[in-house]
Amino acid sequence: MTNQFNIDDKLIKLTAETEQELSEIFANLDNLCLKNSAKILKAFQDARVASSDFAEITGYGYYDAGRDKLEQIYAQIFGTEDALVRPQIMSGTHALSLTFFGLLKHGDTMISISGAPYDSLLTIIGIEGDSRNSLIKNGINYEQIDLVNDDFDTDKIVARLKLGNVKLVEIQRSRGYSHRKSLSIEKIERVIKAIRAIDKNVIIMVDNCYGDLVEDREPTEVGADIAVGSLMKNLGGGIAKSGGYVVGKKDLIWDIAEHFTAPGTGKDLGANFNENISYFKGLFLAPRAVTSSLKSMIFASRIMEKLGFDVDPKFNEPRTDIIQTINLFTPANMVNFHLGIQKGSPIDSFVIPVPAPMPGYPHEEIMAAGTFTQGSTIELSCDGPMVEPYTAYMQGGLTYEYGKLGILIALNEILKEQNK
Repeated sequence: MTNQFNIDDKLIKLTAETEQELSEIFANLDNLCLKNSAKILKAFQDARVASSDFAEITGYGYYDAGRDKLEQIYAQIFGTEDALVRPQIMSGTHALSLTFFGLLKHGDTMISISGAPYDSLLTIIGIEGDSRNSLIKNGINYEQIDLVNDDFDTDKIVARLKLGNVKLVEIQRSRGYSHRKSLSIEKIERVIKAIRAIDKNVIIMVDNCYGDLVEDREPTEVGADIAVGSLMKNLGGGIAKSGGYVVGKKDLIWDIAEHFTAPGTGKDLGANFNENISYFKGLFLAPRAVTSSLKSMIFASRIMEKLGFDVDPKFNEPRTDIIQTINLFTPANMVNFHLGIQKGSPIDSFVIPVPAPMPGYPHEEIMAAGTFTQGSTIELSCDGPMVEPYTAYMQGGLTYEYGKLGILIALNEILKEQNK
């Protein structure tokens, strides 16, 4: 390994030992990458994608064959009837909001069966804040069933569904800023079977953010009606500049599309802003980007565990999303680790991250992200609240090599401080 960043010799030696230990896990990830690549290549070919599909469509966006083929490809990959994939969807939060408001009406009840959702969704639902436009202020009822030992409380879920009057069940696959584990497809499949034994009609929706292509199946392939995600995460492949997706049953996608555009127009409107090629190319590269991110996070998990930090997941645990958490124990470690991640970035490497208040978050946050696309979390990035045990939430790495370098530079910053 070349040492242009003055990495401590201890870390270089530890890296060689760690990578030797991870070789079999990395080989299994390469096999998963091949399987997901084959699925995507077949979908491209079945859709008969042509260079003409990359043409810019302006104005209303009628008759965009490329856009329609992209949505056909997403539907095939997820095993669903239809998809909505648009640059106008600005984030995963926006995609989730569109889905909630497209499917839920005054008097309906939704239940989160994976505990409290992301902080950013609390205002959308109306649990926090005083927005007049929240679900609760629009007459939609919200209920929550917490996880037990990082798994669904199936007995409580079944008992609640037997009472009736539930329109939508929401599952958040990833952990957010909580300390629970992310939810595997196997666990999601089990709870969906239990739900369907009680209620055939309730809408089962999965927030798939950070989880796309991490396992060999997607939530909609095990019975979910709707899955939602962001193209600035896994499926954008580091190429998409914006965008989000919703995949699922055709009638539900149409309802969401009518909320996205207008009643009666649904999916028929939406110019592509000359971005079609970036969405096709990003999706095509996504299996390798996800694999690189997973390798980077597994490397971080093992080497940081060896250095005495608490990590979750452990390096040899199954993964269901691209997020790695590290308890760094002290404010200085937290700041220096984020400083190192920023220093190891291709963009804004000279910027110094500092803790600061963030809208929607109860504590000061620190963030590091020298990304080509603002907010892209398939690129190496890290953030976390400045509270004990000073947990860093890290994800991304467009290539394993860049991910590894960023992590080593971050660890180097911690060692430099400790050696003063």
